[in-house]
Amino acid sequence: MLAPSAAKVGRFGPATPPVVASQRKRTFDITTAGLALLAFLPLLVLIALAIWLEDGGPVLFRQRRTGLNGRPFRIYKFRTMRVMEDGGAVTQAKRGDTRVTRLGRLLRKLSLDELPQLLNILAGDMSVVGPRPHALSHDQAWAGVVPGYAARFRTRPGLTGRAQVLGYRGEITSPEALAARIAADNAYIDTWSFRADLALVARTAPLLFGDQRAF
Repeated sequence: MLAPSAAKVGRFGPATPPVVASQRKRTFDITTAGLALLAFLPLLVLIALAIWLEDGGPVLFRQRRTGLNGRPFRIYKFRTMRVMEDGGAVTQAKRGDTRVTRLGRLLRKLSLDELPQLLNILAGDMSVVGPRPHALSHDQAWAGVVPGYAARFRTRPGLTGRAQVLGYRGEITSPEALAARIAADNAYIDTWSFRADLALVARTAPLLFGDQRAF
């Protein structure tokens, strides 16, 4: 947990932020994740089999991330690397990373490695739209770099988000790039509406097969 700063995040103001309190958003999350799991089930099985056949290693990657109100949860992804880092030392993925498997490069390019997070959405740890969750060690390091960093924990992390649609995704190369991502996350929370969520989902779809920042 990102305590003590994250512990304060869940008590910003007297009321729960609309982005968290909205029953319509939660219903959308459950419906979308459930239908997507059913629709993609054959693809999920095929990907899992391909990962296992490639090197015989684990199919799923599990890592602790920071969620709503700074509470950690375990995120699920299809494994795309030869390592399973967690805890205090997590090396951020970068373009041309030699840890990425051959199949993993394709999965990451098409964002197919993120599909198991539909389970996180159903469990209530994530939402379809929200700030992308970072590894616990990165949150600990970055909280002291950008003012207001922990305010992004006022809502559930998302499968996609405003920062990603605006192009603030991938490797963090500078404090300025990190600050731009966090500003977009907090702006999303402060100006949230259900219509905005639908717009972000619509803007995410074309990026799945053509985002040059995916690697």
